[in-house]
Amino acid sequence: MTAVASISTRARKWQAAGIGLSILLLAILTWITPARAIEAHNVLHHLNFLPFMVSGMLFGWRGALKALLFSVMLLAPNIAKDWKVWPMDAQDQVVELGVFGVAGVIAGLLSDREREQRRRLEITQQELQRVYTELRQNIEHLKKTERLSAAGHLAASLAHEIRNPLASISGAAGILKRGNASAQNMEECLDIMEKESQRLNKLLTNFLDFARPRLPRYQTVDPASIVQSVAVLARHTAAPNEVQLILELQPNLPPVECDAEQLKQVLLNLVINAVQATPGQGCVWIRCFPRDSMLCIEVQDEGSGATEEAQSKLFDPFFTTKEGGTGLGLAVAANIAAQHGGSLTGANNNHGSGMTFQLKVPFERPTKTLGVGVAL
Repeated sequence: MTAVASISTRARKWQAAGIGLSILLLAILTWITPARAIEAHNVLHHLNFLPFMVSGMLFGWRGALKALLFSVMLLAPNIAKDWKVWPMDAQDQVVELGVFGVAGVIAGLLSDREREQRRRLEITQQELQRVYTELRQNIEHLKKTERLSAAGHLAASLAHEIRNPLASISGAAGILKRGNASAQNMEECLDIMEKESQRLNKLLTNFLDFARPRLPRYQTVDPASIVQSVAVLARHTAAPNEVQLILELQPNLPPVECDAEQLKQVLLNLVINAVQATPGQGCVWIRCFPRDSMLCIEVQDEGSGATEEAQSKLFDPFFTTKEGGTGLGLAVAANIAAQHGGSLTGANNNHGSGMTFQLKVPFERPTKTLGVGVAL
């Protein structure tokens, strides 16, 4: 038995003893009060109502019934004596005792029902608490399993992506090691080794950007200046392909709290992808406008678009349909958007060919953000 249960049991014993003593005291006062003191007798008799009701509320209908029987046992001799002298008064006492007892039993029944409901509520609360605890544990387990699974998937994908450049470097090194390669072959091998080394460096850099994203360094900037600076950089890629960049910036855009360098990185990635997807003499549109409390930047191209399957995997790490791509650019971009409390989405255009990517970030610095990187 716990300490709380022991204290509760002792308290109930003291309560029962107090009720019994009050009934005994009322009976003694009734015995010693002179018969001619009718008003005093009436007061004492009516006071019996209190222990019956208290017994019912504390101990249920059984407690009220026990209190009634105890009181009748103590008052029976006095009622029998009064019956011989004042039979009508004695009958009234018996009736009133019965009424008081019934009232106490009814109070006890109601009290028992209330206690039973309280007990059921406590059981339900305990069960809900247990279920909630188990649910939290299961969620944490699932999160841990999901993180391990994601880390394992990324590691396998990274190993697969590294294997090809390493094979090229190993092959070129083998040719050079044999020492019978011509000057032209040696130059080609060195070019291959340099190219694949740069590819590995880019792959690992992008992978670290995704797996361990840097927290944004917030500052207040003009969103139009971000778009315009990205357009200047992207025109070097667009010019050889004869792709025209069209800026549609809504005037008087409010300033945005963000990491300007990270947003430029996202936007430049989207614009370069759009330029590379657009055929010669095509157009890429960059739109910037407010929507509710968010800054929206759209990049629309005139490429061939994406299949339904490809659209569902656009932001998956290492997924790419572009030759020579790492498959991490959009994953990193989506992570940066999430770190800013925003989002990055992409879908085929409703009219015509090509795709439109929409970057949304709040104008004000978010109080809580969610990244999509994987903790390693």
